[in-house]
Amino acid sequence: MTTPATQPSDDLVRRSSPAATNRERDQEIAERVAHYSEQPKASITLRLAELECEWDMERALEVNASSLALLSLLLGVTVNRKWLLLTGVVASFLLQHGLQGWCPPLPLFRRLGLRTRGRSTRRRRR
Repeated sequence: MTTPATQPSDDLVRRSSPAATNRERDQEIAERVAHYSEQPKASITLRLAELECEWDMERALEVNASSLALLSLLLGVTVNRKWLLLTGVVASFLLQHGLQGWCPPLPLFRRLGLRTRGRSTRRRRR
């Protein structure tokens, strides 16, 4: 039996995202596939190279979390100790993501159109 901790995070993100957001992302993907199905091979190759350089949701989460943690640590030491609470919040989000494959910032990243790692990996295998 698959538990939330062993499911791919893209499934958890999709399940935790509002149905409207999932429909919007699916529609965008369908439109892009339809567009590129009519393009010359050079255009498709260029787009695939661009996609390889795009950040997935996991990388965005890691970079944003570490940046916030370092900034709040710096502010906590130099300005006010209350800033250290932000470090704790960020660390708890990362822990939750590590244990459950999901955390509160992921729906925002999904709305912004970031791809999940699973979607990126599936795209590369094709």
